[in-house]
Parts: sequence; structure tokens; C-alpha cells
Amino acid sequence: MGAQEKKSTARYDLPEADAFTRAYWDAAAEGRLLIRRCGGCARAHHYPREFCPSCWSEDVTWEEASGRATLYTWSVVHRNDLPPFGQRTPYVAAVVDLAEGPRMSTELVEVADPRAGMELAVAFREGVPVFRTAGNG
Repeated sequence: MGAQEKKSTARYDLPEADAFTRAYWDAAAEGRLLIRRCGGCARAHHYPREFCPSCWSEDVTWEEASGRATLYTWSVVHRNDLPPFGQRTPYVAAVVDLAEGPRMSTELVEVADPRAGMELAVAFREGVPVFRTAGNG
């Protein structure tokens, strides 16, 4: 474009897959949530890493999660200047405890009255896992 400024179309809500995380994002695009499980200590973890954060073993594999979780904590975000979050405010940023054990940062959707300990189920928006009240469709 020469001297002209290129208009930014960056999306801060959609991740860029790399060689390691491609399996995770491909599964999410298909409506499946993957976690990593350690062959050394048998603990599950999330976010995906190439080693176990508990025992440092590199014997970790992908595993499909049940999609069930409970709400650990949340915060209602009223202002976010990064696109496209500004058009979504207010939204609910949350941390959930997956049924398999790990905690996961996410967003709550279709949850009118969040309560700690409430049962949730995974849903997907544009290939990104979000959570809603269990039993909502």
C-alpha cells in the first residue's frame, strides 16, 4: 500500500494455531474440547503444553474432554477496546473447573445469573470453546 496506512483487521478473539496446537484448534472447530493427559502421573492439564506441569514428563497425549465443568469464578467485563470485544460488552469472563480436573479460562454465554459451583457445558463460538449452563440445548 506504499505510504498509506494499512487498516488493521486483527482479531484478538481468534487464536493462531501453530504446529503443536493445531490438533486442539481443529478439534474445537469440530465441536470437541481436547485436554492433555500425562502418562507419567496421570494428571490432566489445560492449556495445552508439550510437557506435564505437575511432574515435567514429556509423555503427554491429547484426550477428548467430556465438556462438563463447574463455575469457579467470573467477572463481568463492561469495557474492552480490542476488536471485536467492544461490540460484545458486557460479557462474562470466567474460570471453570473441567470435570477432568484442570481449570480453564473461558467466556460464559447464555448464563443470566452466574453462581460459583453451577454446572456448565462447553459450546463453541467460531471454533473457540465457551461455556453455558448445562442442559441449554
